[in-house]
Amino acid sequence: MMNHYILIPLLLLNTQLIIGQEKKVYEYLPNNNEHLIYHDDWGKNNYKKLLNQFNSQPLNNGEIIFLGNSITAEGKDWSTRLNNSIIRNRGIGGDTTDGVLARSGEIIDSNPTAVFLLIGINDLYNNKILKLASDIKRDGRLDDFDFTSVAVSKLCGSKVTVDIKIKDNLISDFSHIVKACALGQASSSVMADNIIGSNFDELKNLQIVMRKMLKENGSPPEGRWSDLKVLEPVRDYKGRHSSVMLTFDAVVDCINQFELKKASKKNKVS
Repeated sequence: MMNHYILIPLLLLNTQLIIGQEKKVYEYLPNNNEHLIYHDDWGKNNYKKLLNQFNSQPLNNGEIIFLGNSITAEGKDWSTRLNNSIIRNRGIGGDTTDGVLARSGEIIDSNPTAVFLLIGINDLYNNKILKLASDIKRDGRLDDFDFTSVAVSKLCGSKVTVDIKIKDNLISDFSHIVKACALGQASSSVMADNIIGSNFDELKNLQIVMRKMLKENGSPPEGRWSDLKVLEPVRDYKGRHSSVMLTFDAVVDCINQFELKKASKKNKVS
């Protein structure tokens, strides 16, 4: 598998282009939206949101630019982190190589001292992943859930909130709110499609199998969970493991809450 993950410093010297930010960011983009073809709906909206923010915070001549996807974006104020006032964050969560290339004119025209580029992880999205991500069922909150859990990726900022109802030690109802990249959306989509009627051991084992698939080159889930195989290539991108695992971690946390509550009641009776 071709690895598109890139982390390199690019030194842009002697740039013979217009200096300064006389143009708006949108003026650098192609007229069509081909640069967004591999962005999911959340990614497209986030791309536009961040471009509007960049328009209000234009680059200055000679700055150091951190350019990339959510891993760069979630660093937020890199100038404070690294104690360097001329560092600017131009990361956009969910961005791809095409998206960065489309907006690179703004970077080049500012004649930066250096550009640090981290991009490529989101390029691994194939049509199957995008299809799963665009078809997430059971979206929202349950009015009368038994247990709820929130899982967050500290690295990329993805977040999944899960509500479940339990009857006879089986999942009888489920809903979720997914604010994640397409990888996290895809795993959540498969969860929503298959969780009703699942027992605790099955779901706990699913979490273990998924973690081994990503971190130990283990085999992907089988049976009704076999659609998760599409996420197998993510094992090469450690920065995205947590996003994929959010739904499994949240569901198992709900199960643990149930079992802890049940054990507590049993101890009180005895």
